[in-house]
Amino acid sequence: MSTTTTGTELDQLSINTIRTLSMDAVQKANSGHPGAPMALAPLAYLLYTRVMKHNPANPHWFDRDRFVLSAGHASMLLYSTLHLSGYGISLDDLENFRQLGSPTAGHPEYEADGAPGVEVTTGPLGQGVGNAVGFALAERLLAARFGDIVDHHTYAIASDGDMQEGVASEASSLAGHLGLGRLTVFYDDNKIQLAGETRMAFSEDVGRRYEAYGWHVQNLGEDIELDRVESAIEAARAVEDRPSLVILRTHIGFGSPNKQDSQKAHGSPLGEDEVRLTKEAYGWDPDAHFLVPGEVRENFAAVVERGGAAEAEWEQRLAAFREQDAGLAAELDLFMERRLPDGWDSDRPRFSPEDKPVATRKASSEVIQWAAARVPTLVSGSADLEPSTLTEIEGGGSVSRDDYSGRNIHYGVREHGMGAIVNGLNLHGVRAFGSTFFNFLDYMKGSVRLAALMHLPVIQVYTHDSIGLGEDGPTHQPVEQLAHLRATPNINVVRPADANETALAWVFALEQHDGPCALVLSRQNLPILDPGSIPEDAISRGAYTLLESSKGTDPDVILLGTGSELSICLEAAETLEAGGLATRVVSVPCFDRFTEQDEDYRESVLPASCRARVSVEAGATFGWERLTTEDGESIGMTGFGASAPQPALYEHFGFTPGHVAERARAVVERLAAKT
Repeated sequence: MSTTTTGTELDQLSINTIRTLSMDAVQKANSGHPGAPMALAPLAYLLYTRVMKHNPANPHWFDRDRFVLSAGHASMLLYSTLHLSGYGISLDDLENFRQLGSPTAGHPEYEADGAPGVEVTTGPLGQGVGNAVGFALAERLLAARFGDIVDHHTYAIASDGDMQEGVASEASSLAGHLGLGRLTVFYDDNKIQLAGETRMAFSEDVGRRYEAYGWHVQNLGEDIELDRVESAIEAARAVEDRPSLVILRTHIGFGSPNKQDSQKAHGSPLGEDEVRLTKEAYGWDPDAHFLVPGEVRENFAAVVERGGAAEAEWEQRLAAFREQDAGLAAELDLFMERRLPDGWDSDRPRFSPEDKPVATRKASSEVIQWAAARVPTLVSGSADLEPSTLTEIEGGGSVSRDDYSGRNIHYGVREHGMGAIVNGLNLHGVRAFGSTFFNFLDYMKGSVRLAALMHLPVIQVYTHDSIGLGEDGPTHQPVEQLAHLRATPNINVVRPADANETALAWVFALEQHDGPCALVLSRQNLPILDPGSIPEDAISRGAYTLLESSKGTDPDVILLGTGSELSICLEAAETLEAGGLATRVVSVPCFDRFTEQDEDYRESVLPASCRARVSVEAGATFGWERLTTEDGESIGMTGFGASAPQPALYEHFGFTPGHVAERARAVVERLAAKT
């Protein structure tokens, strides 16, 4: 068996306690990943007892160091260490690992029902690396504004799988470009993954790759003695203009006589017999389960004491900072408390129908400037598409390795990395948003899903929202993306129909605190609606009656539209009204919110007495049957788009007032024939 010297006997006993707690929890659950916690226990012990600035009594202390377990399958490593460090995770919680209602989920989960001390939900590999880059970038952005009252580091543990996933590569490349010296990532190079040895599919020199990214790299090999690793961390912290990668050659399932260095220790419990043999190899009582020796408790008690002292010292400096500059301190409070300034949304932009038609992306640009002037926490970003998404904060400056005070982050062509980094920024209190073409949501679905899972109030701005983008053709024209986002829990998808709905959409998005908001905006110009016809709660209610029939009767037919297709519905309504059909037009800017409204409100907009309903949206029709019912009809895309100018595409695919009116009449006639 490989052996590693890990300092004093008390250090070794503490490390083995992390190992045995992890083994026991996985074994009792009969599910999980014991191998990595057994291998990485010395590193976790070192970080939480000697290296990191943190206070278990206050897991949310703002100036704490952040730790991200990107290798989320090794969750018991984190849970065991948090328990011993005093973070409020009980032995019962460890014994209920992976059980319903337990905070010790299969992979670390942030907030809500998650374990205290978990900074971010991880599991899908590579994401945590991107989140850690977001944490480190947020620290630099805030330090540039507020000085050394913001002064902490970010640490992350990554596995071979993290290094293979593209999202980690994207984020790491940007971290090197921006010189994020407050970030240290430990690469657990244990040579094993789920299917077997990593050499089956992975043979690159990771250290040289990260050097090419602009990182400071140290490869410790198998020398992971505590003082040696601590010296490497000190060396990493001393390099202030580059992020650091520390490579550790660990042994998965360390100490297991029959499963060390085998994939058998990766994704399955060791088995009762092997657990006993491994405990004996550690000099542990093989009959003891979830044992924490008293001297280990005493050893970890110092963590809470040191953390409390560190936070108290920071609070004193914060009080002095408040006295020195009350205005700047009040701005810092907005980040720390994750809130908006009082009265920020007064006098929002309003657009006149007398103005020329304007694309909602262009209207959004104007609203962004208004919001940025009132919300200092707002930070923009784009995946190399600022000239097209029109999301840059004018006069806000660009974030660079030489100047972190800017309010515009240039992510380059890295949508997935952008999504993960934006999640990290928001977790740190920065109201950062990212932007790209809507079709390229496909490149970042993993990050968007995790934002929803964490209930993060992330804003994503997607422009070029449909086939209406025109000549770039079906490779760039989104079709299924709206349906996908609407099917994802906890995300509000807003597709505004004009400039005034766009202004309301931004207010709505910024006010969210319990989940992401996706703003889906047009490339083509759209007529401006009368702001007097749009209620203040148009977005929060999700749908509203924009146009009532001039006949003063209940509607014979209801047209429902979103985005650029709403103006088509209005024109079709004129034709239908002229033909004798009482027609109501309903705007549905946020499908998700409307389906959550009470029955009375939904009935006021879509009365059950009118079954003749036609939805019009230049996207997949999936989901619209919830509003149109089986008696109505949805006009949408049933295939991909084509390369042509926008007017030709809308004519070809049936998004014209004439076609909408024709289909609406057909629905009315079909229902009349049934009665």
